[in-house]
Amino acid sequence: MTRAPWPRAWRKAEPKSGYDVIIIGGGGHGLATAYYLAANHGINKVAVIERGDIGSGNVGRNTTIVRSNYQLDGNTQFFEHSLKLWEGLSHVLNYNVMLSQRGQIVLAHGPSQLDVIARKGNIMRLNGIDAELLDRDELMRELPYLDYSRDARFPIHAGLLQRRAGTARHDAVAWGYARAADRLGVDIIEHCEVRGFTEAGGRITGVRTNRGEILADRTAISVAGHTSHLAAMAGLRLPVESHLLQAFVTEPIKPFVDHVISFGAELFYISQSDKGGLVFGGHIDGFNSYTQRGQFPKVQEVAECAVALIPAISRLRVLRHWAGIQDMTPDGSPFIGRTPRENLYLNGGWCYQGFKATPATGWCFAHTLAHGEEHPLIRHLSLDRFEHGNGYDEYGLGNWTYKQ
Repeated sequence: MTRAPWPRAWRKAEPKSGYDVIIIGGGGHGLATAYYLAANHGINKVAVIERGDIGSGNVGRNTTIVRSNYQLDGNTQFFEHSLKLWEGLSHVLNYNVMLSQRGQIVLAHGPSQLDVIARKGNIMRLNGIDAELLDRDELMRELPYLDYSRDARFPIHAGLLQRRAGTARHDAVAWGYARAADRLGVDIIEHCEVRGFTEAGGRITGVRTNRGEILADRTAISVAGHTSHLAAMAGLRLPVESHLLQAFVTEPIKPFVDHVISFGAELFYISQSDKGGLVFGGHIDGFNSYTQRGQFPKVQEVAECAVALIPAISRLRVLRHWAGIQDMTPDGSPFIGRTPRENLYLNGGWCYQGFKATPATGWCFAHTLAHGEEHPLIRHLSLDRFEHGNGYDEYGLGNWTYKQ
């Protein structure tokens, strides 16, 4: 018996001559923006232009963590809005994004770090966000497999738990937003590379692509890892560098790590996938690159963190590792909103934070494109903030590298 081929999840759209909005970038942020433009604002004459295949960029190259444990005013509210959207996303999209609210625990390895996470927890609770400060005994019950020995290289003092945090399936997020946007009339155009912008009277009027010229009233850049490259085509020089961020997965084992765990001694985070593999990552490689291929010194460093934190996994084999291209900004926070070029909008510079921000970014960026002004939740992330000394260094505020 011959089975019929599976139906397409979204149409194979051909580019039209003009749109209300063009979104460059078919990752999570671009697709979410297109969906919310149609769903929230009734704007469905939208094209999402992707150089390759939908979901082949950073949305499929991350460690899938979602959380809202942020400290800075503005970031706190933005990421909590995103987490609330995550909690209803499968229902809204009618597509299972496999949200697993297993909880995230941030560890503290000294008295100063304990003070930092206690302050963070208080800020979260004052903003109506769940947070629990766990002492060493409580951590030993929640995470019995960590190294609590007298000879531990990094003694564990306490941890901050956000139970609503967890993980989601990254490719399901891309596919869910793509299908939902398509059903609202959005054109998703794959294998369409932008090679320049069209202009008239000093305004951006559209894009030039390998598939012809496409005009639009508003054009949005949402291309994680390549933001500075695309912006340069429009004459913008951004304070953004592109770096590699590696992720790793081990051979599958029985259920073992029930939470997402963040190591306070170094930037390291680990969880366990539904398939049984341990998924983890660390810092960026530290040099500019577009290769999507990580370097061995970082492999060693991340492996050392894993074994220092959980000695029992020392004999596991790493099956594969990969790299996403990160847009890094001077303060570790993104840019969302208008640019100095009329009718050109920017969403980029997400550093380590892009995946968890997907729903709120789409929501707020869609509002900005629909109304021509930034959504209140993203006004602190404007492109011109450094002119006024308004940096938002969330990582610098919470950099808990252990020093003794």
